[in-house]
Amino acid sequence: MNAATSFRCTSMGPDLHWRYLTEHDPKYEGKKKLKISGRDLASVPAQVFGLDQLQALEMSPERESCLRYRMELLPREISRLKNLTLLYMDSNNLKKIPAEIGTLRHLERLTLSNNHLSSLPPEMGALQRLHSLHLANNSLTHLPAALCQLRSLTFLDLSDNKIRTIPSSIRQLEKLETLLLLFNSLENLPEDVCLLRNLHTLWLGNNRLRSLPPRFGELVNLDWGYNYCSCNFEGNPLESPPLEVCSRGSEEIRLYFLSFHRVLAE
Repeated sequence: MNAATSFRCTSMGPDLHWRYLTEHDPKYEGKKKLKISGRDLASVPAQVFGLDQLQALEMSPERESCLRYRMELLPREISRLKNLTLLYMDSNNLKKIPAEIGTLRHLERLTLSNNHLSSLPPEMGALQRLHSLHLANNSLTHLPAALCQLRSLTFLDLSDNKIRTIPSSIRQLEKLETLLLLFNSLENLPEDVCLLRNLHTLWLGNNRLRSLPPRFGELVNLDWGYNYCSCNFEGNPLESPPLEVCSRGSEEIRLYFLSFHRVLAE
């Protein structure tokens, strides 16, 4: 069993219990981790922000079924946790993220899915070590410009938002391997998406796409597998190329556009 230092606080309710793991935890690769739980918890305990050596912080009701409290605002004191590398805040009631999030320069993984976010602060662009960002099921109408500054990102989930446009600056995410955009309101993709040559997984299902960029076939690392689930187009009114062409892979898409341009040239 992994050793841990445990703190119990009865002043905020008899069921409040924290665990601050100081020794090896396989799930967190030995990081110092705090997980908050307690049926009577009414706010984030102020003591949390005094643990300046903390590396992993879980404040997600989804991850602790007995936690009833759902944050509406991330306290600005989060900036005191300078050593955080993992921050989990899924399934809260967050409508806004404070600018202080940009001070967490060691952050590698940030989960904000299942909240009510319609925007993100520009200061998030300072998180240059962030490689995994989860924003599914929020209220974003566009891909925030700050995200295109996160050059270490390899995983980005923007599924189930209201995104209508993708900026051309997405080309800056050169290390991106997984991009999930299903269940949005996209009507087109910028040609710059085709510069993300490290993409292996791109989900575009259930949008409003009628066409793909002509250079889409250059995304040669996309892996359709046996059922092309890693590049999902279903639920789009695709005409160029048709869905049956898309289902056969990036090479077929490339040949489709090559043939199309030959016909136009004749």
